[in-house]
Amino acid sequence: MTDYLLVDISNSYTKLAFASVARISAPVRIATSKLSSSVAAGFLRKQRVRKVVVSSVVPKRNHAISKAAGELEVLWVDSTLNLGVRIDYPKPKSIGADRLANAAAVTGLYGFPAIVVDFGTAVTFDIVSDRCAYIGGVIAPGLEAMTTFLYQRTALLPKLSLKEPRRAIGKSTIEAMLSGAVFGYRGLVREILGRIRAEQFRRKKVYIVATGGYAHLIAGHLPEVGVVRPHLTLEGLRIVANLN
Repeated sequence: MTDYLLVDISNSYTKLAFASVARISAPVRIATSKLSSSVAAGFLRKQRVRKVVVSSVVPKRNHAISKAAGELEVLWVDSTLNLGVRIDYPKPKSIGADRLANAAAVTGLYGFPAIVVDFGTAVTFDIVSDRCAYIGGVIAPGLEAMTTFLYQRTALLPKLSLKEPRRAIGKSTIEAMLSGAVFGYRGLVREILGRIRAEQFRRKKVYIVATGGYAHLIAGHLPEVGVVRPHLTLEGLRIVANLN
């Protein structure tokens, strides 16, 4: 028996991982559109757990987890829980559960003040102040959303497989698009981080942690980012479960 099944339901993908109090196992990723009660129940048959811990930004998928869990306790991450970080925000209930989990994770694993950059369907920046309070963030279009939009809305631009460009000046349509996507996106992240630091953390040491699908590709080449932690949100779920 293990302690938790962690479930992170985001707009495009859902990640599931078993976890003890101290560590998470290798996660499994499925398309959120395919998340059903039978899929969730299949996971719960693999290993007995004490509790299911969920962050969800897709309310219509929540019933699948509740149904599969049955009598098991389900902990839904929201602003009312002990997150190990205070919330200094006008409408706490409007903060996405994944963003709360990220704030809990960065505080629990690294410290504060901190900025989490999460490369998901959108790229989100979440800020924990030097008083250990979640104070807000930034939301920008995700990298895949931007490139998919170009592909869908133009007659001649192809669908991209995102990877590191060889040069800034593309010698083909695909090279030009790769350059615009990857280098342009790094510019977006760098500019937003610079503005956050100027507004909130002038001349202060800040932990900057990147997570999510394209974190290695984009943030791995940004000196501003201290560490890339691919499964930070799941780590946050584990930490929140321990605190509650």
